[in-house]
Amino acid sequence: MTDFRCSVASRDDGEPIAGTAPTDTAFLLVEHAGSWGRKAVAESRLPEAVRDHLGALTGVRVQLIRRHGGESGPGVRVFHARATLGGFDVRTEVLPDAESLLDLHLDDDLGGGPDWTAYDAPLWLVCTNGRRDRCCAEIGRPITAALAGRWPEATWETTHLGGHRFAGTLLALPSGHTLGRLDVASAVEACAILEKGSVPVEASRGRAGLTPAEQVRELHVLAGGDPDVDVVEVPSQPRRASCADLVEKPTTRWEVRAR
Repeated sequence: MTDFRCSVASRDDGEPIAGTAPTDTAFLLVEHAGSWGRKAVAESRLPEAVRDHLGALTGVRVQLIRRHGGESGPGVRVFHARATLGGFDVRTEVLPDAESLLDLHLDDDLGGGPDWTAYDAPLWLVCTNGRRDRCCAEIGRPITAALAGRWPEATWETTHLGGHRFAGTLLALPSGHTLGRLDVASAVEACAILEKGSVPVEASRGRAGLTPAEQVRELHVLAGGDPDVDVVEVPSQPRRASCADLVEKPTTRWEVRAR
């Protein structure tokens, strides 16, 4: 079916989104406005040595970012976010060119030289990589345009947040909350809530850096639920994980059960 949209199928089935945020505890966000492939870093137009260097980094999830409309520079903006209690510590620096990424190391403190500076302002990272999934592009790009109109410094397109079928998806830093099933209006509303230090629970897939069970428990408590519960993983119906995936795969969901 050429008109299949994984996000529409997931929404219509009422698939739960809680517990589906990335579990990564560190992110490296690299500005690159060039063409993004399905495997964003490996298939980018970054110099081959830079692609190899970024691909070899361990313990960190590398994602490309760009401003809406494809503008970039001057220089290469880089963010490093590392999970802490209750969110992420975010640092940033601007490198003179892509080749300078070869000197970027993350194995000591925040690494990469003396120019890392703390970044306390919000970041709204919206998945828009249509080479990975068309739902992300079709839904994510209008969302990015709307957010950039209100938060031009905070808003970036990014390459992959997982869960294509929950598009539009957004990772908010420094909180780590990952949102799903957004449209233009709900994205602006949700980011305004996050900016005030609250959580748009209904739109949250969970907080990145936590396990799925921890994400579900936290959202349950934020919604006013009793923290003394068990979070249980149970099998769910097979489904296509993305628009381009023609094979249905087993999925799981999370149930909150009273003790």
